[in-house]
Amino acid sequence: MAEFKRRKKLIKPQLQLRLTMIFVGLSALALIMQFTLFMSIMSQLSLKLPHDGAILMEEMNRSLIYVLGMSLLMIAPLTFLVGIMTTFRIAGPVYRVEMYLRELARGEYSGPCTLRRGDKLKGLVALLNEAVDTMRSQDAQGEEEGDSESWEHKRREFGDVHDAAEKAS
Repeated sequence: MAEFKRRKKLIKPQLQLRLTMIFVGLSALALIMQFTLFMSIMSQLSLKLPHDGAILMEEMNRSLIYVLGMSLLMIAPLTFLVGIMTTFRIAGPVYRVEMYLRELARGEYSGPCTLRRGDKLKGLVALLNEAVDTMRSQDAQGEEEGDSESWEHKRREFGDVHDAAEKAS
């Protein structure tokens, strides 16, 4: 397990902000739907009042719009912070896997890819490590047998594909 403790919370800003804004948007949509339903019910109730229905409707509009605005002002920043903290446990491992693959593409191998305690995507990293171990053992076996498809050859091919992908993005 890696001992490194990441302090930076926006590891992959584009990914994290996109997901977080989806969370904020869903929260705002839920509040607006709640506001609409509440207004509908209160409007129906105000029509049943014998004398003060119009006064209730007028006061209710102002009050409920105030409540909606205050709710949005409180919920949106809270949802944003929770979104960043939640996506941190996903974006960090994605960043770590990218760095590990870049290291492999350069022909460097410093051991298996590791994640911090509490990170997500551990199954993906375990599969990645298994694939790298298989390729390294096949390469070692191939070198013993004089196979030309060495790890270095595969690394160069992967590096070429990686370079092309980097240029395309």
